[in-house]
Amino acid sequence: MTQTKTPGTRSAASREASGGLVDAALIRDLADILKETDLSEIEIERKDFRIRVAREIHVSTHVAVPPPAHPGPAATALPPLTISPAVKPTPSEGTVTSPMVGTVYLSPAPDKPAFITVGAKVRRGQTLLIIEAMKTFNEIPAPRDGTVTAILVEAGHPVEYGEALLVLE
Repeated sequence: MTQTKTPGTRSAASREASGGLVDAALIRDLADILKETDLSEIEIERKDFRIRVAREIHVSTHVAVPPPAHPGPAATALPPLTISPAVKPTPSEGTVTSPMVGTVYLSPAPDKPAFITVGAKVRRGQTLLIIEAMKTFNEIPAPRDGTVTAILVEAGHPVEYGEALLVLE
């Protein structure tokens, strides 16, 4: 009697001969499926048999940032800004931090002037900048009255939650 063998299957006699513990061919076949389909895990279950194969996916830290959906201010359209002082301020020194992950914009539109500049006096609640997150533009208000002493971010660049955006004195 001849048996046809499809990938990943073994006869009951073959499983019994190996102790019925592990079907290496099945595991290899599942691992190949993971590679071919770019899945991170796969699981199959039959009657009294269940097997799960998973792999670790490493994500590159170099990510190409696509152009923003909102055409942010062009770098050539804005005068040079004072970006960062030599010493990074601590939050207690008047640092305004990002409340979310997103892309920062310093003006409401590419052809409009920046909301703030270094040396500008701001009032509590005044819009300092915009952070785009998931296609939503979120105005970031001044937490208190003060003078902008440093702008620590560049227009059109990504920011992380808690990242220092600017300093108010």
